[in-house]
Amino acid sequence: MSDRESPLDLNERRAAWQERADAAPQRKPAYKTPSQIPVDALYTPLGDESSASYPTGFPGEFPYLRGVHPTGHRGRLWTMRMFAGYGLPEETNERFKFLLDHGQTGLSVAFDMPTLYGYDTDAPQAEGEFGKCGVAVSSLADMETLFDGIPLDGITTSMTINSPAAIIWAMYIAVAEKQGVPLARMGGTLQNDILKEYLAQNEYIFPPEPSMRLVVDTVEFAASHMPQWNPISVSGYHIREAGATAVQEMAFTLADGFEYVRACVERGMAVDDFAPRLSFFFNVDNNFFEEIAKFRAARRIWATEMRDVFGARNPRSHWLRCHAQTSGAALTAQQPDNNVMRVSMQALAAVLGGCQSLHTNSKDEAWALPSEEAVLQALRTQQIIAHETGIADVVDPLGGSYFLESLTNQMEEAAYKYFRTVDDMGGVIPALKTGYFQREIAESAYTAQLEEDRRERITVGVNQYTSDEVLEIPLLRVDVEGEQRHIRRLNEIRRTRDGRAVASSLRRLEQAARGSHKLMPPLLEAVKSYATLGEMMAVFRDVFGEYQPSWGF
Repeated sequence: MSDRESPLDLNERRAAWQERADAAPQRKPAYKTPSQIPVDALYTPLGDESSASYPTGFPGEFPYLRGVHPTGHRGRLWTMRMFAGYGLPEETNERFKFLLDHGQTGLSVAFDMPTLYGYDTDAPQAEGEFGKCGVAVSSLADMETLFDGIPLDGITTSMTINSPAAIIWAMYIAVAEKQGVPLARMGGTLQNDILKEYLAQNEYIFPPEPSMRLVVDTVEFAASHMPQWNPISVSGYHIREAGATAVQEMAFTLADGFEYVRACVERGMAVDDFAPRLSFFFNVDNNFFEEIAKFRAARRIWATEMRDVFGARNPRSHWLRCHAQTSGAALTAQQPDNNVMRVSMQALAAVLGGCQSLHTNSKDEAWALPSEEAVLQALRTQQIIAHETGIADVVDPLGGSYFLESLTNQMEEAAYKYFRTVDDMGGVIPALKTGYFQREIAESAYTAQLEEDRRERITVGVNQYTSDEVLEIPLLRVDVEGEQRHIRRLNEIRRTRDGRAVASSLRRLEQAARGSHKLMPPLLEAVKSYATLGEMMAVFRDVFGEYQPSWGF
């Protein structure tokens, strides 16, 4: 607005524009989600959409709406952290080295389903699932193979593991110690977000209370011994993949984060001793501006609540640092080349939103685990965004956009409505035990599917612009003989290890679990004796029991 233009003049111009717009042909919004924030056709400095304050601060200043670092990606590019894992540990080790050789800057480990559920590969429950959705890790020997030839003091590693997180982390720590890496120099992230398992992904094992005890134990251990490690990555990704909207993903994830903070404070930890190392993990779906607004709103909410509710005084406790991953649910088996464009736009939104690290999905992931060719293309997508677009040269380049700032404010207001509902129910754990989160997500997923079936929501190549062409694409296939090789190696470990040391360490682990002792020290002892994942998890299953939800719908 110029110095000569009054608000009245601008209102008159807006009214005149509206009259012309009403008379002109209009189409429906191009993209729709079940509870997408309603958008207007035009945004200006006047009107209800600008009633909340616009950002007057700078990046790196409270409440960090514009980013936690003053120089954004201009100071340092995000970590390019491709999620990888399949089959045998040595096969995944090869994939790690391939990605590092081609410019990846961080590691991210995908584990197979038996590992995620805490079973050894030869357990009856593991039959048929070896290596299909990640790498199989049954003992410290597998972890040693997985990181063979990769110096752990020169790379940060993220591990997507939840119920058995403390055990898998102990294995990683033991490998680093064998490499001579001090605990204080180890950097990386343990997902370790058990609450979202009850909400969305359903890979929980124990009831919520002992599960939270394990999480708090890992946070306390990291705060005392591993100052560069993120012991929790509070994950909205899986909530979104289950069918949640962007607002639900943000609100439920932040609510989980607040619950972890409360649990650690109740343990007796000072908030500023652990909060700076909490991190987050968000999905990036197709609605470009909504995704950017989600990152911005989440940062402002987290900073405000940490300062005003939890009393955090260290500015780093106010930072919401996050990893992002493009949406797996948005990938289509039909016309898979279209996925390259989807991933590119989603990655662009993540970068503009201010993520600290990023995984880009491969075009073939609706069919199988990513092939070497496809994963390289996905990595190159990040590198092109970083080096050829110029968007990393400006800090918060979309800050001040009338539309984006209004959308950010609306998403924040919608999130606080969910917070109030959860608080009224007594908190996250009471709410999840009633099935509240699960029903909200299921209803959103159902609505989205109805919209796609009715073609109210267009997915190119699926319900519009379809083709009968049969495409031949090279797919990665897990070696069927790998399972038997893995089992033979597991049996050799059992045969050659010190059986008495294993038995003794498992007894001490059980005693600690039945009492109130910290669990990381006995876990490290058991891991180093080459107790298997299944043996240690069996101790916890016996002590804690397995969770059976009472809700249903």
